[in-house]
Amino acid sequence: MSKANVLSGSSVTGDDVVNGAGENLGSIYDLMLDVESGIIAYAVLSFGGFLGMGDKLFAVPWGALRLDQAKKRFVLNVPKETLEKAPGFNKDDWPDFADRDLGASLYSYYGTKAYW
Repeated sequence: MSKANVLSGSSVTGDDVVNGAGENLGSIYDLMLDVESGIIAYAVLSFGGFLGMGDKLFAVPWGALRLDQAKKRFVLNVPKETLEKAPGFNKDDWPDFADRDLGASLYSYYGTKAYW
């Protein structure tokens, strides 16, 4: 059976994200699409809290994630502490993802080349 090259956004929402050491980094909460280019700009990760309460959200460049299709999860190759110290936001106060300065800082933080 061949690997899927196209997935729906809803099929990855809720998927676990781990680092290379297998530590849980949260789950995919949402995807942010750059409608002009048609590129997925960010995966929004939910991390922390308990039973969905108090979770902090993090925008991670889509290119920083690798699909582990066999285990139906994504791998973000950063230490857990990197995510804990990352700029985040809460569910009621999302940043302006169209802001290229914000985007440049996020892509730089995760060591990923910006897509634009």
